[in-house]
Amino acid sequence: MRLLVTRPEPQASAWVEGLRALGVPAQTLPLIAITAPANPEAVAQIWQHIADKAVLMFVSPAAVEWFFKLRPDQAKWPAQTLAAAPGPGTAQCLIKAGATAGLTPQQLISPPEHAEQFDSEALWPCLADRDWQGQTVSIISGGDQQEAKGRTWLTQQWQAQGAKVETVLTYQRTTGQWTTAQQAIARQAFDQPDAHTWLFSSSQAIDHLLSCHLPALARQTAVDWSQIQALVTHPKIAERARQLGITHINQTRPTVEAVAQARRSAK
Repeated sequence: MRLLVTRPEPQASAWVEGLRALGVPAQTLPLIAITAPANPEAVAQIWQHIADKAVLMFVSPAAVEWFFKLRPDQAKWPAQTLAAAPGPGTAQCLIKAGATAGLTPQQLISPPEHAEQFDSEALWPCLADRDWQGQTVSIISGGDQQEAKGRTWLTQQWQAQGAKVETVLTYQRTTGQWTTAQQAIARQAFDQPDAHTWLFSSSQAIDHLLSCHLPALARQTAVDWSQIQALVTHPKIAERARQLGITHINQTRPTVEAVAQARRSAK
C-alpha cells in the first residue's frame, strides 16, 4: 500500500523521507505549488515595522519559508515581538528559519504537541489570556491570484479583544503541473485504488486535483471515487473528501508520526 503525499514541495519530500524512515512506503504527488508573492515589498514593509507588532502568526511552513526568504539584509527579529504557529510543523520551521534573524524559541507560541488538532482553534487558547487591546497583529499568509487568505475566525477573536489585525501575502498557491513520472503514478493510483492511499492535508489540494491534475491525465473512464482511499489531517478536509464521493476516509493528526501510525493501523 503506497501513500501519496500531496503537500507542496519542499514539504512533500520532507514528509516522504520521514515516512519512509518509519517504514511507510510513500511517494510525492504535490497538488499545490508555491510561488513568490506578486508584491514582495509588502513583506519588506512588515520587516521594517516588525517592532511595532505584538505577534506575527504564520499559517504554514510555506509562510515561514517565504517570509524569511524575503527578509531585507540586516533585518532582525525584535525581542518584544512574538511569533505564533498553529502546529509543530510550522513551529519547527520558525525555530530553524528565525534563528539567524534573532527569533528565539522562548518567543514562539504554539499548541502543545499532544493537541488533538493543529489549527486556529487550537492556537487561540494559547493566546486568549494576553492583553490585545490596541495591539497590532500580523497574519503571515498565502493566497491565490494576489489575494491574501487570512484566518477569518482567528482574526475575529483578536478583533473582539481590541487588536488591529492585518494579513500579509508572502506566497501564492497555484496548481502547478505534474511531471510525466508523477502523472504515471497518479494513473496507477486511480487504476489500482486498493494499492494506494491519498494523504490530503488541504481541502484546496482536492480542488486542484479535480480542476487541473485529473483533467491533464486525459483518462478515458471516470474515476470511481467510492473506491479511493484517503487519509486526512483535519475534519474540514474529511468533509470535502466526502463531498467528492470518497467513503474510505481515515482522519489523523498532521504529524509524520501520527500519519505513519494511522497508515499501519489501517492495514
